[in-house]
Amino acid sequence: MFSSYLSSLLPACAHARPPGRRLSRTGLALGIGLSLALAGCQGRGGLGDVTGSIGKSATPARSAADWRAESERWSKRYEANPKDRDAAFNYARALRALDQNAQTLAVLQSAVLTHSNDREMLGAYGRSLADNGRLKEADEVLSRAHSPERPDWRILSAQGTVADQLGEHARAQQIYQAALKIAPGEPTVLSNLGLSLALSRQLPEAERVLREAAASGSGDARVRQNLVLVLGLQGRFAEAETLARQDQNPAEAAATVAYLKRSMSQPNSWDMLKAGGAQGKPKAATGQARARDIDVPQG
Repeated sequence: MFSSYLSSLLPACAHARPPGRRLSRTGLALGIGLSLALAGCQGRGGLGDVTGSIGKSATPARSAADWRAESERWSKRYEANPKDRDAAFNYARALRALDQNAQTLAVLQSAVLTHSNDREMLGAYGRSLADNGRLKEADEVLSRAHSPERPDWRILSAQGTVADQLGEHARAQQIYQAALKIAPGEPTVLSNLGLSLALSRQLPEAERVLREAAASGSGDARVRQNLVLVLGLQGRFAEAETLARQDQNPAEAAATVAYLKRSMSQPNSWDMLKAGGAQGKPKAATGQARARDIDVPQG
């Protein structure tokens, strides 16, 4: 029951990013299902991504207006020549940042036919499949986006978030551990691993991993948001609220914790959380949060 409860909170947009990038999509990742992103799927970058964009390789945050301008710029070049690799890749990236998932997938589906050996393109395609709920296909494509001799921790992290969404938490954790061998201490991967451990009911270990991620100088608000979630799941609401205040004003932090308390005390918490926190972009002001994996941007 606990695992099902948590899984129900996993965001559909598993690969979060900043406004402009869904991880979420910066809000506060909390949903008890491990994909609650309080400040909204950052356009694909939001709270903690149980599947997401932080870390040394993350793309600087951009506004929705910036991404719209990027989309318009690359769309012209793409329309002039759909086989232009850079045009397709960057146009799709801008579309994904704007949450235009179906269009993103259409662009990438065409692009991978022309650039079938382009691992970066395959990685983007795999993420897009996951964004559109095609998890089995996403898992298969992401597995082809890197090789044992040339492993990519970003692809592995994305693949782990897909495995978590498929309910294969033990496999997801093995994938995250493989990613950490390539990028030791990478907060993006640690955050996703922490959420995966929570989904497996290993809350003390999840807390330990998330604290390690939060202690990293390259971590961001999404990592703390995921830690807030795990503290709340253990009933440590005062600690959760204190931590939440690092990224929210007192009223918002109180509302977030109140939502967690209310969610966990309801017999129909699964339905309530699914309806209240998994609609895509909950508002921080309402206290609704969805915990989420952190999506690492490419390119």
